[in-house]
Amino acid sequence: MPDPQRDVPDTRMLIGGERPALDPAATMAVHSPIDGAVLGEIADAGPEQVGAAIGAAEDAFADWRRVSGGERARLMHRLADLIERDADRLARLESRDNGKLLRETRAQAAFAARNYRFFAGLADKIDGRTVPLDAWETFDYTRREPVGVAALITAWNSPMQLLANKLAPALAAGCTVVVKPSEIAPMTTLAMPDLLAEAGFPDGVVNIVTGGVTAGEALTTDPRLGTISFTGSVPTGQAIARAAAQTLVPVTLELGGKSANVIFDDADLDRAVPGAVAGIFAAGGQACIAGSRLLVHEGVADEVERRLAERARAIVLGDPFADATQLGPVVSTAQRDRILGHIDAARGSARLLAGGGAPDDPALAAGSYVEPTVFADVDPASPLAQQEVFGPVLAITRFATEEEAITIANGTEFGLASGVWTENLARAHRVARELIAGTVWVNTYRYSAAQAPFGGVRRSGHGRERGIEAIEGYLRTKNVLIDLSDEVRDPFAIKA
Repeated sequence: MPDPQRDVPDTRMLIGGERPALDPAATMAVHSPIDGAVLGEIADAGPEQVGAAIGAAEDAFADWRRVSGGERARLMHRLADLIERDADRLARLESRDNGKLLRETRAQAAFAARNYRFFAGLADKIDGRTVPLDAWETFDYTRREPVGVAALITAWNSPMQLLANKLAPALAAGCTVVVKPSEIAPMTTLAMPDLLAEAGFPDGVVNIVTGGVTAGEALTTDPRLGTISFTGSVPTGQAIARAAAQTLVPVTLELGGKSANVIFDDADLDRAVPGAVAGIFAAGGQACIAGSRLLVHEGVADEVERRLAERARAIVLGDPFADATQLGPVVSTAQRDRILGHIDAARGSARLLAGGGAPDDPALAAGSYVEPTVFADVDPASPLAQQEVFGPVLAITRFATEEEAITIANGTEFGLASGVWTENLARAHRVARELIAGTVWVNTYRYSAAQAPFGGVRRSGHGRERGIEAIEGYLRTKNVLIDLSDEVRDPFAIKA
């Protein structure tokens, strides 16, 4: 096992370029899910500290908003360089923090750097337009300006990538930010201040606060914010939306999912089955986009179930730093117990094909591990098919027709992602059009790109991250109208 204490960053917050000392009376321990070891202590910030961070961001905005797009781009490219330079260190830190496989966190470090480069390319291309009006002697144009201070709240499952999804467009737009990482896995976010300083970002442009509910409430209820971007659970997203309604601060919400991966009878099963495995077992199923519902045409269902059960039973659990490991621990013992509760509840109504509990390997006893689990004959209306488990648990449901598959796929409160496996081009387009989801993958699953917008509908949230669309969440439009005439316009003048 790796030493979880190695390379742990400075865990103090970042406020206006300063790292305030930890108050021993207001700290929280961060544990590694690999073996339960304490990685460090972080501040459990209160309203005063959060308010100071927002104030620092507000002060810095006065100058940052005037920095040219080209200069912002230069700093962002430099930050991407530093992330690439330190990618292995950051990946190891994140794997210790949330239990993800090292090869996954390495890929996410590279993806984060790509995000900063993509949005750096947009920083000097933010423009407005001229608007032709009915009145000839007028000139009308629009300006797109940064909204001000952005609150960026990230989840524990992919901290580096989620932060890049939000921070990159915010910086490109000219916003300053206050970041609050999840208290469960904050370490790679707390490693950012050194990189930001080395890249040359001015003090106060990026501020980082840590803590739990109190810090989150203080951040999301402050009327000085220009926008809030949140990734996390539906209940927390709803609470943030209610709070933001009081201050009329716009909100982007990237919430949960219960995504359907649909395999038709003409699919290439040599591709579809590995796609289904990756869809649910990559990242331990702890992803909002996880393909946790597998809908399979009845003509190929027996073969798909057989292959999936074999693959699931063969998956190697263990240390996420080991090359042979294919599935690491889930993020905490509380999350493990919650997942096992979902599994136990499904036993009476669905057919268990693989897994179904915690592994009995003594070498894994100290960690938060769950066996790759596959259920078949899952009722589409059952809790297993409707509730987000957020773990390595797959629910398989059979269908007979294309129309039935679409109905089942759309039959949840969520609408984040979906997959379609077919060799029929017309069917692929038909089904993609009918699925209620922010992303539809065809003959692939989980593919992400900095250039492609991402987000959901329904209870999966609203707004978009990544792609050109993401920067719009950090900009507002100002209209400027100029009267070019010499005419005196007195509405109260009496005309003869």
